[in-house]
Amino acid sequence: MLRARVALNPAAVVAPVSRRTFGSFVEHMGRCVYTGIYEPDHPLADEDGFRTDVLALARELGVTMVRYPGGNFVSGYRWEDGVGPRGQRPRRRDLAWRSIETNEVGIDEFAKWAEKADVEIMYAVNLGTRGVQEALDVHEYINHPEGTALSEQRRANGAEKPYGIKVWCLGNELDGPWQTGHKTPEEYGLLAASTARALRSAEPDLELVACGSSSSSMPTFGTWESTVLEHAYDVVDYVSCHAYYEEHDGDLGSFLASAVDMDFFVNSIVATADAVGARLKSTKKINLSFDEWNVWYLSRFQNAPLPEEWKVAPRVIEDRYNVADAVVVGNLLISLLRHSDRVTAACQAQLVNVIAPIMTEPGGPAWRQTIFHPFAKTAALAKGDVLRLHIDAPTYETAKYGPAPLVDAVATHDAATGDVTLFAVNRDVANPVEFGVDLSALGAGLTVAESWTLTDDDVYASNSKDAPERVTLRPLTDVPGGAITVDGGAVTLSLPRVSWTAIRFTR
Repeated sequence: MLRARVALNPAAVVAPVSRRTFGSFVEHMGRCVYTGIYEPDHPLADEDGFRTDVLALARELGVTMVRYPGGNFVSGYRWEDGVGPRGQRPRRRDLAWRSIETNEVGIDEFAKWAEKADVEIMYAVNLGTRGVQEALDVHEYINHPEGTALSEQRRANGAEKPYGIKVWCLGNELDGPWQTGHKTPEEYGLLAASTARALRSAEPDLELVACGSSSSSMPTFGTWESTVLEHAYDVVDYVSCHAYYEEHDGDLGSFLASAVDMDFFVNSIVATADAVGARLKSTKKINLSFDEWNVWYLSRFQNAPLPEEWKVAPRVIEDRYNVADAVVVGNLLISLLRHSDRVTAACQAQLVNVIAPIMTEPGGPAWRQTIFHPFAKTAALAKGDVLRLHIDAPTYETAKYGPAPLVDAVATHDAATGDVTLFAVNRDVANPVEFGVDLSALGAGLTVAESWTLTDDDVYASNSKDAPERVTLRPLTDVPGGAITVDGGAVTLSLPRVSWTAIRFTR
């Protein structure tokens, strides 16, 4: 059997676990909002029209923050269309997803949903077709207490208190030619800096996110961030990262190593941002907001153009996720956690129906996709500090990323309780891997409190409306090829092929 090993050291701390790592994303796209979070005619809708089954699943998922309202959608969005009496709100074309936006849900409604879901809002402003004044206007509506035209409009619309949103995205993916209002890095850097300064004049302690690269394959990757930050370094707190992964042409091995690219993405942008800071002689560090990430079968979407007919909430990019997809999602969370010193916010895209962990049918049920499970369990168990791991593991050759380790892992240590949680993946497409874990530096007395594994004989098995629990988590010792042996501070795990595992140790 192939073998890997790691030793955990409580002194090797990367950073505390940031709860914002477990963010999500709600865009006015497809059925994410309409028949996703909001369906007033649904039997389980509450008094505000929100699906209570979806709310319950969002809470179970462990989401802490939600980016809203886009996404590509925001680059053509007029925020004022979504406030005031519903009967007077205009219907608009959404060019990004070729659909009709009814504006039944706007910031006031979404803030109600966020309160019910107990999540923080990350708000994105339109810097595609709009600019500084519009950003100031929506900020005044959302965050100014009272006594101005727009704050009083909010109060008249039923929200007496400001929403107190602290994290603001300065546009979306403006490096992309597909984006309404696409800009050069010079154009965007100047606009982002101007908008940031204006917003800080209104509320100095906002946390502002500048648009970074839409993927590591963009031709402007790195140079975009460098140019943008030359203009905006002193007035922003984050630069965004977006990345989506899929299996191409049956190359499962490369797909399972997708986190290699996420690590590269993070390390590259950290180096770029720090280089700009050095040139500017600044002691400030720019953090990363990985505010769009997931498995997305983008090639299928690109080969199936958007509907010719303009519709409300069309079914677009409703990917059905399998076991391999869930293992990759679990591995991407491992990558995000191990970079917690610089990646302090992240949003899986999206929450419901659109490349999402939660699926719904109009008037029907809601269910968990395979990718729901590693996200929910990681959000629940990752507590305390992230530990830096040096894993000794065999490698395998991938066509896309070169040599990659068969085992990837991260651990967290909660000093308050003494609990330690290990998250690990086996990328081997054929065989289990024996993974030795040395816990001796954490002291005596640790025992296994719980273990969870996602795997299946069929790596392409998925959940559906009719079989919502086809793929779920099981204890590691209950799955074929899985085992745990504890001998003092030495733990030996047998990780099944193509699997994601979480184990919590306690005293």
